[in-house]
Parts: sequence; structure tokens; C-alpha cells
Amino acid sequence: MTPPPALPTFWEFEAPDDWTAIDFISDLHLSSETPRTFEAWAGYMRGTPASAVIILGDLFEVWVGDDARHSGFEARCAEVLADAAAHRAVAFACGNRDFLVGGDMLRDCGVRALSDPTVLLAFGERLLLSHGDALCLDDHEYQQFRAMVRSPAWQRDFLAKPLEERQRIARSMREHSEGRKRTMAPADWVDIDKATAVRWMHEAHAPTLIHGHTHRPAHEVLAPGYMREVLSDWDCDGSGTARAEVLRLKGGSLARIRLAP
Repeated sequence: MTPPPALPTFWEFEAPDDWTAIDFISDLHLSSETPRTFEAWAGYMRGTPASAVIILGDLFEVWVGDDARHSGFEARCAEVLADAAAHRAVAFACGNRDFLVGGDMLRDCGVRALSDPTVLLAFGERLLLSHGDALCLDDHEYQQFRAMVRSPAWQRDFLAKPLEERQRIARSMREHSEGRKRTMAPADWVDIDKATAVRWMHEAHAPTLIHGHTHRPAHEVLAPGYMREVLSDWDCDGSGTARAEVLRLKGGSLARIRLAP
């Protein structure tokens, strides 16, 4: 029998007492090719009444290093983050697309870095926060890729390359990923391993898990006493119905707020 994967460290983040509402978003996949999604996000970040916005990964379609933040589309995104962080708390945990967002970028923008997973203590609740990709254990090809690109040696070698070369490599990785997704219906995309998720929640003493990654928003009981909230992806540029949704925690209750028309 294959032993269960090792438990991660469950870092804790305690919300200040004066926070009145906390927003959670993920999977915006922002790029220069998604102008409507960018504008929806920028307007939301600058106007939300929440005390804090917690971004649970894949804010960007790709991030090749913090030196990209000084020009072009990346600079526009950094400006929005800095503007938002000047008026409310903003926190960020990396996803599978933007795992190279680093301390330089976050410090410049006034954004707090969150580990994945993190236990949020707010309004008397304990909530387990994660992007979700580490829990998709049945996606064996991705888990092998994840282990490679999260290693310090791989990241050191990649970031030592010129920016233009990193951008070319990232485009190739993205094309491979998109090609793989096109061979599968969204309903067949790998979900999190629910038994492992419950094990995480039990060990973290957090009965609610909030995650993204799967692009299948849901409210689901995983086991008696354990519930998950899956965040929506954002897409205001595609041919289908526009998607832009926020999960808001206020007074101990969670509510989904649809921003897209």
C-alpha cells in the first residue's frame, strides 16, 4: 500500500480585530491577452469594501521572475496591487502558474506573502487556505512537474537565464499545458484528493478549506464536519458567459459575490 503523502507545515495568519470582511479570489490568469479580465480585476481591487483581499494563486497566467515587473503588462498589474494595498490588506499565495512571484515583487507592492497552506484565524473561525494544486494527487504528470519547478536548484537556474529566454520557455510550457487540457473535458480535469484534504483539515483543526486551481466553483461537504469552498476562475474575455466571482467572509459567514454581468 502506498503511504499517504507527508503533511505540510500549517502556518497560521491571524486577522486583525478591526477587519470587517475578507475577500478570496484565485485563478484570474491575467495576461496582456485578457484585457477585459484585467479591467474587471483592477476595478474590483481598487473598489472592494473588504478589509482584505487574499489571492490564492494563479493571479497571472505566467510569471517568469520579479524583474518582469518593471515594464509592460506586468508593471500595470504591479501598479494595481500597490494601489489596492495602500487602502486595504492584500495577501498572496502562489499557484501553479505564478509560483515564481517573489519577495521583491510583493514587497514593492505592499503585499503580504502567504505560505501554501495557511490557516487563517478570523471572526472566531479557522479556515485552511490553499491554491489546491498540491492536493491534486492523481495528476501524476503535473505532480512530477511541480516537484521539479518548486526545487530551489531549478528556480535558481531558471532565474539566471535572460528575461527573454525565460519568456520563451514559459510560452512553451504554457502551450504544452493548454494542449493537454484541450484533450480533456473540464468535467474530467483532476480534482483534489478528498481524503488527503480532510486529513489536512483535521491536522490543522480547520473545518473549512478554501482553494482554487480546479476552475470548478463549489460548496461541498467532504466528510462530516469538514467542508470545502472552491473558488471560481475569472474569464471576461472568452466567448462564453463572463466569470468574475469573489468569496467573501464577513461576520463568520461566507458568501459568493458575482462581479461579472
